[in-house]
Amino acid sequence: MAQTQDHPAGRRALVYPLSESPAAGDAVAIAPGVLWMRLPLDGPLGFINVWGLEDGPGWTLVDTGMQTARTQAAWKQLLAGPLGGRPVTRVIVTHLHPDHIGMAGWLTRRFDCRLWMTRLEYMQCRMLAEDTGAPPQDAIRFYRAAGWDDDALETYRTRFGGFGKHIYQLPDSYRRIVHGETLTIGAHAWQVVVGAGHSPEHACLYCPELKLMISGDQVLPRISSNVSLFPTEPDGDPLSEWLTTLARIKTLVPDDVLVLPAHNDPFVGLHARLDHLIRGHERGLTRLKRQLAQPKRSIDVFGSLFARSIGPELLGMATGEALAHLNCLLVRGEAVARPDSAGVVWYEAA
Repeated sequence: MAQTQDHPAGRRALVYPLSESPAAGDAVAIAPGVLWMRLPLDGPLGFINVWGLEDGPGWTLVDTGMQTARTQAAWKQLLAGPLGGRPVTRVIVTHLHPDHIGMAGWLTRRFDCRLWMTRLEYMQCRMLAEDTGAPPQDAIRFYRAAGWDDDALETYRTRFGGFGKHIYQLPDSYRRIVHGETLTIGAHAWQVVVGAGHSPEHACLYCPELKLMISGDQVLPRISSNVSLFPTEPDGDPLSEWLTTLARIKTLVPDDVLVLPAHNDPFVGLHARLDHLIRGHERGLTRLKRQLAQPKRSIDVFGSLFARSIGPELLGMATGEALAHLNCLLVRGEAVARPDSAGVVWYEAA
């Protein structure tokens, strides 16, 4: 997840009311029948938050961690410990990224239960997990147009097809959830709130009675989720979808909820965070447009969008996010794009 510029002032309105976070193999009770657990992740994020919702004789789990030996060991400890050896009745996954869906197949097979998620997330995950071998020529053209050199393209060829390595074999079927649907989980009703931009059909869960919102990666308190353009949809506009989703959540979910994010800590201050995320991306678009006073490739504009330097390990995410911002300006009529004779695309303010 590439971290975009996110000024601390945008977090001053947020309150983190919980005094403790779960240790490895343990859980913290958030509300009656709601447990907060953490699973290990490699890299700077360090962990992902997952949630246990009491569901009759067992548990509904929301998100599952990435498929690794450490994650599997952590789940065994949690299942035997804070989850009390009770069965998992269903697994809900917010979206397709491996740190969220990676262990869904392992859990659903272990407990003979169903995976619940939105259709686009399930279908695209199946597609990406099975996408191995040599990268398609469309993808090579896509990144060459972004300004990648031969070394970067060769690294991409070498690493292509690695998505499925982080995901336990997916279930062959699933139960579709849709925006506006109400799920009865134990004694409580949870409303499905679907967004787009970070992923195609990301599901959040909102419980009015408990005043809780499980936000996945749709709303994070300290970082802004990566919003990227990909070779499969080069003319897409995910950033506009992202901004529209953030504004819509503000009309659907009240400000007094405790937000349960996939990363960082639970917080209060949803509307302030939504406003700050929207303003942050709009400021990024303004900086980007200024930088386009002279023609630029997508790899030339990282400085206007990211708070960190971009090395080879983050080049793909950074390029995808830069292109999402550039395409947003194109759709708004605020920029134009022109390919040169080598197929590299140059962007300039309109």
